[in-house]
Amino acid sequence: MTCTRRLRIDGPVNFLRDTACGWLASGEPAVLVEVLEASGSTPREAGARMLVSTSAAAGTVGGGHLELKAMEHARQMLHGGPAELQVRYPLGPSLGQCCGGVVTLGFSRLSAETLAVWPDETARFHLQLHGAGHVGRAVARLLAELPVTVDWIDERDSEFPQTLGGARWPAHIRRRPADDAEGEVSLAAPGGRYLVMTHRHDLDLRITEAILKRGDFGFLGLIGSQTKRQRFVHHLESRGIPAAVLARMTCPIGLPGITGKEPAVLALAVVAQLMTGGP
Repeated sequence: MTCTRRLRIDGPVNFLRDTACGWLASGEPAVLVEVLEASGSTPREAGARMLVSTSAAAGTVGGGHLELKAMEHARQMLHGGPAELQVRYPLGPSLGQCCGGVVTLGFSRLSAETLAVWPDETARFHLQLHGAGHVGRAVARLLAELPVTVDWIDERDSEFPQTLGGARWPAHIRRRPADDAEGEVSLAAPGGRYLVMTHRHDLDLRITEAILKRGDFGFLGLIGSQTKRQRFVHHLESRGIPAAVLARMTCPIGLPGITGKEPAVLALAVVAQLMTGGP
């Protein structure tokens, strides 16, 4: 059995199917738990999914006591006990939850047939991440857990970490060594988002100019200070970039209120900014 990701770049996503592929390929028995119906106040919407094996779980149908009961039910199925394929859970005092809604969960054994009808996945946005230095690596680590697609570009192939905490990088983080980083800008789809944080100011400038000349970007973040911004703006104005386009360049980067210059802190502020869709 082979697994391929079906990924669109225009909506919410999770990469649970990859985990399902891995478990099925390794012969790990598992149950797929899915929210079939959700009415009133509920922690997750219809379509939310989780996988349960005898010793692990991935994804979530809402957490709390509801999820505990769902895992117990799934493991009863795995151990051969009688188990209903649909269970209705009122989220009230009996479950120790105060949501007040009602959730109906479906339970099915993980199989090749399950994967064949798995819904198409979509990503919230596509990002070109330029730079594999300390901050770039910290950004990539955060994005590895999020519903996005990333082309991670650096001319220094050796700077890309080969593993993510000892594991393979997920398929949605595409590491791309490139001698012509600014040339990569033309390959992105309209409306994409860009982060520019390379190891050289002259390279940052060339990439930034290429993005601004396209003009169809959804977000452009340039690492640096107000002084760097002023210098770049002065040079780019001389290159004919209109003031209205320059005004859309975000520099410094990072969601306001998250302070600190450590790579992990800056990465957190930048990824939060990306997820909000703007400065």
